[in-house]
Amino acid sequence: MSEKLFSQSTGMFIAETHTEGVTWFFSVDRFLVEGKSQYQQYQIVDIPVWGKTLFLDYKIQSSLLDEYVYHESMVQPAMTVHPNPKKVLVAGGGEGATLWQALQHNTVEKADMVDLDEELIQWVKVHMTEWHHGCFDDPRVTLVHQDARKWIEDHKGHGYDVILSDLPGPHEGSPARMLYTKEYFQHVAESLSDDGVFVLQSGACNETYPYLFSQIFATLDSMKDTFAYVRGYYGLVTTFQMPWGFILASKKHDPMALTQEDVAARHATRGVSNRYYTPRFHQAMFTLPEYMLRAIEKHGKILTDAEPFLWTA
Repeated sequence: MSEKLFSQSTGMFIAETHTEGVTWFFSVDRFLVEGKSQYQQYQIVDIPVWGKTLFLDYKIQSSLLDEYVYHESMVQPAMTVHPNPKKVLVAGGGEGATLWQALQHNTVEKADMVDLDEELIQWVKVHMTEWHHGCFDDPRVTLVHQDARKWIEDHKGHGYDVILSDLPGPHEGSPARMLYTKEYFQHVAESLSDDGVFVLQSGACNETYPYLFSQIFATLDSMKDTFAYVRGYYGLVTTFQMPWGFILASKKHDPMALTQEDVAARHATRGVSNRYYTPRFHQAMFTLPEYMLRAIEKHGKILTDAEPFLWTA
């Protein structure tokens, strides 16, 4: 269980348990804000090297050091794969960076963001401007504080071109557990346009904890009648001290069919300029290492509302 410990230098550590065998300690220079909303504990702090950093329930979420790596990975492949993304939904993404990344595509006419925790977002607006760049005030944006699954169920047939599911992991007791199941993914499909693209953050993409990624992949891959292409990929997120996985599910557009020249042309036309997800790097991101392919074969299972993901770390 995560806890705060005192340090000799600054007076404070945040300790995060990764697995039974690994706990990470982050020395804190100062707390910008700390509190507990209806849904979670939150801390926005300054820590050495990482800089300004967000923790939720004492688990690191995002740091100024490389938030762009995570958020470009989260958003840009799906936005780029779709030939003309006009309507976008962001589920979760409380920092605002997922929303901001999507809005970099000048094709976007409407972007809905649904995040449960209004209290956290009020603090994010004040203390994390480097993430959201004021995009909550963009006239294309509608921000709603509601359960993401209910929103998606209520918007079947809405025709979103891209849905970006940037939600907390499905820990035991978390409402997010029902946002990683086959039933949820079916609701997502019914909210997408005929050529819509869906992506969700999918946990660690390495051998220390491959289970969540493997089971999400297996679940989406079982829906080939709905999603013609299911592709796993990852970003090298230093903040998480491991490769972080994402899974893209597309009704018609295969990300592996895009060439470097295709990606470059779409970015140039849309006014997009990235630091991590670039035309040269596109194919590399979608090339999973062999150990993850084996992990999917070994640990993959279909997640349902009746049997959602069980976190065992």
